[in-house]
Amino acid sequence: TSTHAHMAPIKKVKKTAESINSRLALVMKSGKYTLGYKSSLKTLRSGKSKLVIIGSNCPPLRKSEIEYYAMLAKTSVHHYSGNNVDLGTACGKFYRVSTLSITDPGDSDIIRTSPEGQ
Repeated sequence: TSTHAHMAPIKKVKKTAESINSRLALVMKSGKYTLGYKSSLKTLRSGKSKLVIIGSNCPPLRKSEIEYYAMLAKTSVHHYSGNNVDLGTACGKFYRVSTLSITDPGDSDIIRTSPEGQ
């Protein structure tokens, strides 16, 4: 019975995940982004990154390194609720994506909405 106790808030998580996914899809269509750990770090170092999204199963060291770079670059970090497979799917790719950096949001309002959403 203890597992059923915290099943209620999942709906809310689904909702935000769906809104993030739809915004991600819009970025993929109309904006500029880089997929992957190395290129995300590059955009953070050069100050081009507007938002970094990290999958849930990204290794802790890697995650903290990206968070540290993001803090120095004053860039917001969004912790994606799904794992790297889900993040890849959300980006419309057929491969896994642990980290992505959005350099230009295009028509999407993902920069304004996602950090407050979490």
